[in-house]
Amino acid sequence: MRKQFLIFCFISVPLILGLGLISKYFIWSFIIIGPLIILGLIDFFQRKSTIRRNYPLLGMGRYFMEDWRPKIYQYFVESDTDGTPISRIFRSIVYQRSKNELDTVPFGTQVDVNATGYEWIGHSMYPLTKEEVNHDDLYVKVGEKRCKKPYNLSLFNISAMSFGALSDVAVESLNKGAKVGGFAHNTGEGGLSPYHLKHGGDLIWQIGTGYFGCRTADGHFDEERFKENASHDSVKMIEIKLSQGAKPGKGGILPGIKNTPEIAAIRGVGPWKTIFSPPSHSSFNSPETLLEFIAKLRELSGGKPVGIKFCMGHRKDFEELCQSMQRTGMLPDFISCDGGEGGTGAAPLEFCTSIGMSKRDGLLLTADYLNKYNLKGKIKLISAGKIFTGFQLIKTLAIGADACYSARGMMLSLGCIQSLLCNKNTCPTGITTQDPWLKAGLVVEEKYQRVANYHHATIRSVVEILAACRLRSPKELDRSRIWRRVGVATIKNYEELFPSRPR
Repeated sequence: MRKQFLIFCFISVPLILGLGLISKYFIWSFIIIGPLIILGLIDFFQRKSTIRRNYPLLGMGRYFMEDWRPKIYQYFVESDTDGTPISRIFRSIVYQRSKNELDTVPFGTQVDVNATGYEWIGHSMYPLTKEEVNHDDLYVKVGEKRCKKPYNLSLFNISAMSFGALSDVAVESLNKGAKVGGFAHNTGEGGLSPYHLKHGGDLIWQIGTGYFGCRTADGHFDEERFKENASHDSVKMIEIKLSQGAKPGKGGILPGIKNTPEIAAIRGVGPWKTIFSPPSHSSFNSPETLLEFIAKLRELSGGKPVGIKFCMGHRKDFEELCQSMQRTGMLPDFISCDGGEGGTGAAPLEFCTSIGMSKRDGLLLTADYLNKYNLKGKIKLISAGKIFTGFQLIKTLAIGADACYSARGMMLSLGCIQSLLCNKNTCPTGITTQDPWLKAGLVVEEKYQRVANYHHATIRSVVEILAACRLRSPKELDRSRIWRRVGVATIKNYEELFPSRPR
């Protein structure tokens, strides 16, 4: 193609010049053909791309198709059930519920109910009405015995997403939705911003290894700054992030292009630099010192619930923590168990794909170890990882969780279209970008109600499922209620597959 392009240039350039001498269409010929020649020559002489160098002009098409492939696949190729990371069937239900639109499906399920891996919950021949379900149990009290200021946590809440990873208008929309809907909003590790506090929605302030929002100049924990921020009425609980499902064992990443001066000031770092949080905390390095740090934060916050978040890795690490809790009597008020399938704006492929247990396996182990050391009733267990529907929430509660988080579900309720551009500052919906032009498209007063609608519809679905199963409370759920097809002619419930006896 390099040879053919040169031949094209040798023919077209004299032709354009000749047309200029004999025809009034010279200018139009140059406008149409001239830019192609210039672009082709740039491709021909550049050294970085072999494809463009060997195929001038045509080689650019490869990059165009690569850029548009996810969009074309999503809208024209994939079915309702095979899209990744979130299939259209789940994206659609979130969109419909957030807009208060019809959320029923016609003509039966599209899911293959005879396929291995299909899961369901058994219903009763004598179901209850929705009014007979105990609606008070749709909230769980966290920190009831150890805290001066325990908190009633909804079964369904906004998972950790930082200002920086999200835009200011996205944070505002989520927080106002949480305020209207009566549920909690996790700040993520990026610190408390004015946008978290503006609308007064209940907050779970997450503190990561970078101690953003309570950080000294050299990156260590600052007691006075912590007390100042923890004293906000909106801050209901504090969560110490040990690791997250998207990149367990690795600190958070804020791309430099998103690290605006405003975000840098909130975090206490320099602007326009990519920020890598340390992989581990500098305030503790053992189970005992972790528990001491938890007790310290509870005291500094004036008695608010304090917990930890992690993705299950080595079983031994968590068992040693349980043993320390049993031995010392010092306990967190809650534990958030993230899954290896967790979502994030930016994560290395290896960490996102091949490190950390899945939500199901990690939650099973966490619940079993807490039971083994008689801690389950004393510590509330929160789970995160691909929870979009009432059944997925019910299944998570049946495995052992007391409440759940959702990040991507809440983003979808804001209008996320799964364009997979979260790490590039070019999010077309204004959710995961700091670009002023793109953020302008997300209107807080239009979007916050969708967040509240989605939460309300999901909880309503939970109530309807409980009623269908003749359960008056989520507390009656256990593993025996959830069934899974494990072979062509074999089904088992979760209690048979994952016995809840102590391990």
